[in-house]
Amino acid sequence: MPVTTRIYDPSAPAGDLPQLARRALDGLKGKTIGFIDNAKPNFNFLVEDLAAEFTTKHGVKAIITRRKRGASIPADETMIREIAERCDIVITGSGD
Repeated sequence: MPVTTRIYDPSAPAGDLPQLARRALDGLKGKTIGFIDNAKPNFNFLVEDLAAEFTTKHGVKAIITRRKRGASIPADETMIREIAERCDIVITGSGD
């Protein structure tokens, strides 16, 4: 009996993503930085360290963190829109 192997590609074609406004930054002072955590271990430690650096050394006003349900699952559209509306810059990350 033949065996079937399914391979899934978790990336989305560029045309499937919402077109969000790109903004040029003149610096980080007073800005809001967003992090999208891909739910892998240890990303939270990176975010904590970066958040401390951004706020104390660069004058960042706020840090917003959102966590995906899993590493292979795309961030849902509601999360993407919310973080895009509230943040001046967004960093997506990976742990391990």
